[in-house]
Amino acid sequence: MKPLPEVGRVDHTQMLSRRSFLKLGALTLGVGSLAHPAVGAGRERLAPERSLAFYNTHTGESLKAVYWFRGRYLPDPLRAINHILRDHRSDEIISIDLQLLDLLQAITKELKAGHPFHIISGYRSPATNAYLHQLSDGVAAHSLHVEGKAVDIRVPGRDLIFVRRVALSLRGGGVGYYPESNFVHVDIGRVRYW
Repeated sequence: MKPLPEVGRVDHTQMLSRRSFLKLGALTLGVGSLAHPAVGAGRERLAPERSLAFYNTHTGESLKAVYWFRGRYLPDPLRAINHILRDHRSDEIISIDLQLLDLLQAITKELKAGHPFHIISGYRSPATNAYLHQLSDGVAAHSLHVEGKAVDIRVPGRDLIFVRRVALSLRGGGVGYYPESNFVHVDIGRVRYW
């Protein structure tokens, strides 16, 4: 049987193991928080609002909207964003994924651009996507546009290669570069580029 330590006497073997445990715990928390993408986004969540500006190149419509304020997504601005990013061929509207909107907001912040995103393609209905897929190998048969998780953009006043570089640096999903058609594809699928 192990004798009890005397009162006022410290058992250094327990102290070392306790100290090592605390250091290990602190190290784990520190490294874990650096590796988790949500921690970097935590600073972004502290901002009082998030806004986006769009110009739809097919319909001529413009929109500037604060879609998030003090920790809440705002329904009316989200409806307006869904409308401007609709399938302009069929006028079908779906809810655009909030993660995509937040990615676009992060791109806006990094670009420091005073111009709206020019929308080449937002949501695509399955019929529109199938039609475009038949016309071009550049349109995926199972595009994330159909799920409201992708958008094709350009930003006036910003070089397309710079827009691509910023999108790639954020690692928010897929980034496609189409210099011949003058747009960058951004989606919230797995991180990849082409």
